[in-house]
Amino acid sequence: MRGSMAPERLIQYDPMMKLLALDTSTEYCSAALCIDGEIDEREARVGQRHSQILLGMLDELLRLRRMRVSDLDAIAFGEGPGSFTGLRIACGVVQGLAFGADVPVVGVGTLLAMAHGSGAHRVVCCIDARMQEVYFGAYTRERGELHALHEPIVCAPGDARALPGAGWTGCGSGFSAYGDALAARYAGQLAAVEPDRHPRARDIAVLAAEKVRAGLAVGAEHAAPVYIRDKVALTSDERAAR
Repeated sequence: MRGSMAPERLIQYDPMMKLLALDTSTEYCSAALCIDGEIDEREARVGQRHSQILLGMLDELLRLRRMRVSDLDAIAFGEGPGSFTGLRIACGVVQGLAFGADVPVVGVGTLLAMAHGSGAHRVVCCIDARMQEVYFGAYTRERGELHALHEPIVCAPGDARALPGAGWTGCGSGFSAYGDALAARYAGQLAAVEPDRHPRARDIAVLAAEKVRAGLAVGAEHAAPVYIRDKVALTSDERAAR
């Protein structure tokens, strides 16, 4: 529920996996706990207040199930791309929890999580990256499994990678901020647009569980954000040029 910390609906899940997941890569803050075959989730649109909200969400979820961090099989987080500050918050919280409880961690791409949440078979994801750019990625679903057609990059909306054919679902805040440019770039190819879709902890949890089962969880010291680009603002000359 947007703007609220009320629980979302419960989703069927692997009953053998105990996994905590979180995402702070956008203006939304979300957390999910996967246990006993279900996912409990909390989400709120918090702007820049992730650091004030996140730990309370996580604590509430754990207390709801009478769980301790040390009981978990892994802790997952949205590794990026997204807000630089948000990614650092997620990484720092995950490392702090995982170090203290000796629990492994799993990073999941935020664009991949959006594609998973859409349920579509052809998904082009664009998150507003500011500075007249988007974080872009494109995915196809085959036999229920997502594959990256284009791995995440940062680019101007008009320079987003070409897509084959039609029937694509456009997801993310990039379609709100730069809708006209993206509509022109993919004229006749978009079957639907979901500008409000964003990375959610529940989708990160499902994707992370697959990585845990594949033996891809790592130690807390290896948790790291995926920034895609290395600057957060333009210089005065760069702004004038644009």
